[in-house]
Amino acid sequence: MEFASGQEPSFAAQLRKTLNTIPAYTWYALPSGVLTFVNEGYANYLGLAKDDPLRHGVETTIPWDTHINLVHPDDHEETLKVGEACNRTGAAGQAAFRIRNAEGEYRWFLSRLEALRASDGTLLYWIGINLDIEELKRAEQQRKTAEDKIREQEIEFRQILDLTPEIIAVFGPHYRERLFINRKALDYFGLTLDEWRNTAPSALGHPDDSQRVQPIWERAMATGSAFEAEGRLRKSDGTYRWFLIRYNPVCDEAGQVLRWYVASTDIEDRKRDEERLERENAALREEINQAPMFEEIIGSSEPLRRVLSQVSKVAPSDSTVLILGQTGTGKELIARAIHKRSKRSGRSFIGVNCAAIPTSLIASELFGHEKGAFTGATQRRLGRFEAANGGTLFLDEIGDLPQDIQIALLRVLQEREIERVGSDRPIHVDVRILAATHRNLDKLVAEGKFRQDLLYRLNVVPVTMPSLRERAADIPTLVEYFIGRFGKKMGKKFRSVENETLKMMQQYEWPGNVRELQNVIERAVTLSDSEIFSVDPAWLKREPSEISQSGMALNGLLLAQEKEMIETALTQSRGRISGVAGAAAKLGIPDSTLETKIKRLGIDKYRFKSQSH
Repeated sequence: MEFASGQEPSFAAQLRKTLNTIPAYTWYALPSGVLTFVNEGYANYLGLAKDDPLRHGVETTIPWDTHINLVHPDDHEETLKVGEACNRTGAAGQAAFRIRNAEGEYRWFLSRLEALRASDGTLLYWIGINLDIEELKRAEQQRKTAEDKIREQEIEFRQILDLTPEIIAVFGPHYRERLFINRKALDYFGLTLDEWRNTAPSALGHPDDSQRVQPIWERAMATGSAFEAEGRLRKSDGTYRWFLIRYNPVCDEAGQVLRWYVASTDIEDRKRDEERLERENAALREEINQAPMFEEIIGSSEPLRRVLSQVSKVAPSDSTVLILGQTGTGKELIARAIHKRSKRSGRSFIGVNCAAIPTSLIASELFGHEKGAFTGATQRRLGRFEAANGGTLFLDEIGDLPQDIQIALLRVLQEREIERVGSDRPIHVDVRILAATHRNLDKLVAEGKFRQDLLYRLNVVPVTMPSLRERAADIPTLVEYFIGRFGKKMGKKFRSVENETLKMMQQYEWPGNVRELQNVIERAVTLSDSEIFSVDPAWLKREPSEISQSGMALNGLLLAQEKEMIETALTQSRGRISGVAGAAAKLGIPDSTLETKIKRLGIDKYRFKSQSH
């Protein structure tokens, strides 16, 4: 096509200037195919002389296809084919081929040919853009070479793996492609190679194992990391055997997974031995649990045996236990015994004395706090609930909890969630709650000092520790135990216990219970210089052995009044002892104390039940 006077030179000059600014190698040719211009970058690559007409857009009579010798001989056919198609159809086209540079070396280019047309659709020029893809081609070739090498190695591996006694399988990068399985595996599953390739891996495993193994497998797929898991594989006869299954990825240089190698080792005999050992351990634990001693809970009296029987029954469950009893009866020992016989025994036992923590700090102590939650909170702190996660939390003196903490504790028991002070994000906790108190919680509920709904949540399984007076038969055993314990600690040995001391101890009321007995014996051992153990009578404050007739009369009157009050309470409760509506709650005393008084006063509690009909 011819241009109007002055049009072609200005248009061509503008086009050349534009192409010289493009970082790619560019050129243009007339519709006839005659090459007219190459930009500076391309001219330098080809090694054209400074005065070469193609640098300046001077029209030549040499068509582009005569420059085919610049293209690698192996690429001539593809290059001519694309050029001819563009000339024939007038449409754009592209091809990848190698072009020789000034030093005689070839590099790969992706060449794109576009038509530049006038507004009426007339073809003005062919514009060519060559993009250097040498590095991309090299990477592609390296990958292809790596894959070829892997394929060669796999042929050798398969021959070796067919001889191994383990079950071996090879999968593609996404585990969907089943590439290889050895002869041992096919014989075990009773499948042909084609049958195995059309069988989902999950169909060959035990259904009970999938929920455990699936999350591990998904993490490995996401990260491309090796892992192992124990699982059961189905044999051709329908039975299952345990295997240790190892998954190992093979990656390319870029870290992309190319293959998954899976090796399964038979561990059926080992699992059988483990099960046998577990049964033996369970039997041993049962034998230990039936032993008369529970940690430092010493004694064999009937009231104590009843408590320990309750402990044995409630410990394996996850039920909340409320331990009641006077101060010094050993409520924390009972809590520890429950924990050690529970399924949480391998995790933490965290004890908290609710009465010993200042009211302003108890929320932080139990639930933790975030940094800056209050003055002095310089860093995040985990509370006792998070410390006991997976284990047991023992809340001693639960009756002393403030009302606001009672509400928070009720939420924990209901939702199994806590919130740190200064945070509104709930945190799930898995904690078993054991609580204890020497106070009458029913009375506190009646006084509005303790939430009734919280009491219901805590009082799932109540366990009442008898006072030392109620288990007086255990006193000689306890005396002997504490003498031996403190004597060993202080390097002292005692041949016997003074008869008068033992008699005095058995007659004493022990208002401080076992804790008081322990303290008295420790003091006596510390101060003793004799091999005969004795206690100073002044240490035990007893009522006079001889009382006046008036005193006896007053005592009789008090006993009569006590009996009348108990019978009135039994009438109102229809003979019921425990519970919110029981006689013990009405009188404001522990159930065990009421049972003792009923027995001592000779009251027939069963006749009050008959009155209810």
